[in-house]
Amino acid sequence: MTDAVRIRNLAWRAGKEFAIRELAMTVPTGAIYGFLGPNGSGKTTTIRLMLGMLPPEDGTIEVLGHSVPRFAHRALAGIGYVPERLHLYQGLTVDESIRYHRAFYANFDGAEAERLRKRFGLREDQLVQRLSKGEAGKLMMMLALSQRAELLVLDEPTDGLDPVIRREVLGALVEYVESRSATVFISSHLVHEQERICDWVGIMDGGRLIAELPMQEFRSGIKRLRIDRAPAVRDAAPFALLSREALTVDQEEWVVRGWQPEMREWFQRAGADVRDVQDLDLEESFVELLRGARTSNQETR
Repeated sequence: MTDAVRIRNLAWRAGKEFAIRELAMTVPTGAIYGFLGPNGSGKTTTIRLMLGMLPPEDGTIEVLGHSVPRFAHRALAGIGYVPERLHLYQGLTVDESIRYHRAFYANFDGAEAERLRKRFGLREDQLVQRLSKGEAGKLMMMLALSQRAELLVLDEPTDGLDPVIRREVLGALVEYVESRSATVFISSHLVHEQERICDWVGIMDGGRLIAELPMQEFRSGIKRLRIDRAPAVRDAAPFALLSREALTVDQEEWVVRGWQPEMREWFQRAGADVRDVQDLDLEESFVELLRGARTSNQETR
């Protein structure tokens, strides 16, 4: 099995307001895949489709080699899931939550759960209903990691956590991946957080996957160019043009994806001159990809 998750032509609609359209996504086995997008872009809906919680209208979903939703029960046996919202019984203690969770998973590692409980500073007798948001987040992550799952699916696992707790949770996640060669699918709108741990990125907007690429390409392949005598025609360009803006009568600013230094020659052949090539940070790259996709979508309507 080369891919932990493989989705093709996926479609799902919620009334007239929102739809997942022609979604294709590939999560390589062993990858830490960052699933990025603004709130309301369809990240949580995609996760629910992936886990068999929602029935797709069209398309195929394969998770850990199993077709979903038909064989979702087989896929779920190898998945550790941390949802966006707390899903534990409020009246249980931390210890009771561990024992309850362990009953459902044959590979649950009680010794690892105890180690993580101590590392995260959770008391056995604490009631779930009295946990802070950070403590509840650590408990859910502890339970998922203790399952010894092949695939971890994490929906905004650090949203609202303070920086110290966020670092603790992400540190435990990275250690788990290194020791188990597991696959991680982590949904978030925190771009810089993903940069530190992910090696693949998928970007969601308006129910569409607008980009899927290695983190290295995301980090280094998007540039801002200042161009004298910019060519009007862009169809034959060796890169993807995300945006263009006139600065003066003779100069434009382009944001491009897939830039390589030798591409200056393409501009020279068109009678243009690249005056400056600027790196973008991760958040700027994320915003430009969204802006380019939204502009392209409006042009095709």
